Amino acid sequence: MRSISRRTILKTGAAGAALSVLPRIGRAQEGETEAHGLSSFGELKLAPDFKHFAYVNPEAPKGGTLAIQIKQTTGNQNFDTFNTLNVFVLRGDGAAGMTGTFDTLMAGSADEPDALYGLVAKSARISDDKLTYRFTLRPEARFHDGSRLTAKDVAFSLNILKTKGHPVFSQLLTQMASAEAEAEDILRVQFTPHRSRDLHLIVAGMPIFSEKYWQGKDFEASTLEAPLASGPYKVGRFEVGRFIEFDRVPDYWAKDLPVNVGQNNFDRIRYEYFRDRTVAFEAFKNGTLNYHEEFTSRTWTTGYDFPAVREGKVKKEEISNDSPSSIQGWYFNTRRETFKDPRIREAIGLAFDFEWTNTNIMFGLYKRTASFFENSDMKAVSKPSVEELALLEPFRDKLPASVFADPVLPPVSDGSGQDRQLLRRADELLRQAGCKRDGGVLKLPNGQPFTIEFLDFQPSLQPHTQPFQNNLKRLGIDARSRIVDAAQYQQRLNEYDFDMTSRALVGSSTPGDSLRTVYGSQAARTPGAQNLAGIAHPAVDALIERIGNAKSRQELNIACRALDRVLRSGHYWVPMWYRASEWLAYWDQFSRPETKPRFASGAPGTWWYDAEKAKRIGRG
Repeated sequence: MRSISRRTILKTGAAGAALSVLPRIGRAQEGETEAHGLSSFGELKLAPDFKHFAYVNPEAPKGGTLAIQIKQTTGNQNFDTFNTLNVFVLRGDGAAGMTGTFDTLMAGSADEPDALYGLVAKSARISDDKLTYRFTLRPEARFHDGSRLTAKDVAFSLNILKTKGHPVFSQLLTQMASAEAEAEDILRVQFTPHRSRDLHLIVAGMPIFSEKYWQGKDFEASTLEAPLASGPYKVGRFEVGRFIEFDRVPDYWAKDLPVNVGQNNFDRIRYEYFRDRTVAFEAFKNGTLNYHEEFTSRTWTTGYDFPAVREGKVKKEEISNDSPSSIQGWYFNTRRETFKDPRIREAIGLAFDFEWTNTNIMFGLYKRTASFFENSDMKAVSKPSVEELALLEPFRDKLPASVFADPVLPPVSDGSGQDRQLLRRADELLRQAGCKRDGGVLKLPNGQPFTIEFLDFQPSLQPHTQPFQNNLKRLGIDARSRIVDAAQYQQRLNEYDFDMTSRALVGSSTPGDSLRTVYGSQAARTPGAQNLAGIAHPAVDALIERIGNAKSRQELNIACRALDRVLRSGHYWVPMWYRASEWLAYWDQFSRPETKPRFASGAPGTWWYDAEKAKRIGRG
């Protein structure tokens, strides 16, 4: 799981699978091999001389504006506002789209689960023990001011992200021992002996800063000065908290590289901020936004009967892909004494009636999430295999018996909205955990009234949350919501100052190091990290390391299934729902490649502005 999200934003697309070929491997010097790309298990589909990704239109025209909302966050970003253009540190609320201004050593293909190909780096030389990587940089790489991008800049970027970056970045670099420039065009990165499998991919995907620009500046400070970058876009006009624009760099140094051909097609990308989802949808209806990914089933089902749709000016479609589904749920803050006992957490989960919610609120369009690796081969099913047991047995005395049986599943209700059988079972668990009723009030084992505050920054989930809270009140629990502004919400998450909150994580086809930032013990103790539940368990840590060092996809799947069993048995969340597709709506002023990638929709990253279509609908 690579990033925090309510969904991915500028997604790339992919066409039919290319013929599988091995990466170019050549002898660089004794004890080293050279490759034109990197992946988790050494598998690359594209040969060294590939011209462009199969899922793009290499002749796509440039022009037009893409006007959207932020749908995915990373670093210090939030969905409702911004007050800094530095998104890579803990301080401030970062602006949307800033990552698009920075280049990386290599760039990914949406047609492969974990492959990277050369961007700033044209190749990598790898030591036989895979602890040393020497990246050869392209001499033509330039920052937006025309200055050369060198290995010193990349080394500076990696080192400062490790020491001063937001925990989302710094924790991923803990096993990077050093990064230094051996020459202007040679970057040497050394890993610790127990490096994780995907650390080379993480390093190759980190943003590259200008060392000269940051001299004398506080990297950790908030700033409204756009940091010097080298990517396909640069910061244009903006108003703090309202909108930010990014202008395409016409003389972008890497525009003709194979990883960029057919992409970065819009002259301008504009992110609009709205604190209210209804207001945002009205902005789409009137054309202020021209592309919209829908997440609300009621709106998707009933909200698209407005004139522009009826006149064919706005299109609506559902696009599926093979990526694992996002992992969404209400997370317990187990740092709080209230939620220490897993029986209490399980009891609370029994009060959420998904069947009623799906039928009455979500038009039956969703499936219940059961797994932390939903919609993938990494999901645990039936009893543990012999290989899974081998990973779990060393922790048998620290794990519940349910880990070694069929995986824990969320309850299935009678659909009434208040299933008495499930509520009776919840009451039994609460009593077993030491809770007692005093009249209509449930009291915790310490004698204090049982209260739960559901923290959020917008009211969009209230129709789903309130029936859940009503069932909790039937159990004697005082459950209520607290809606705060986006900045306060993010601050409270950074400080783990909440009882329960909802969050969706983007699923990964090849999970690895990033799991540590979400489920690892160190992340549970690090302010601003993504381990909202506060999970700190030796079995979880060991399995994450096993996943991060899996040598094959089969080993990866086995370790993920074992981790899935442990997490599900811990009842760290109340799982919500998922669908294996994207709901897209857009003004009919775009065109796109004929095919899409395997692991993404392609929207809108591979699309382009179509002037003729725009003219036909009166927006040209």
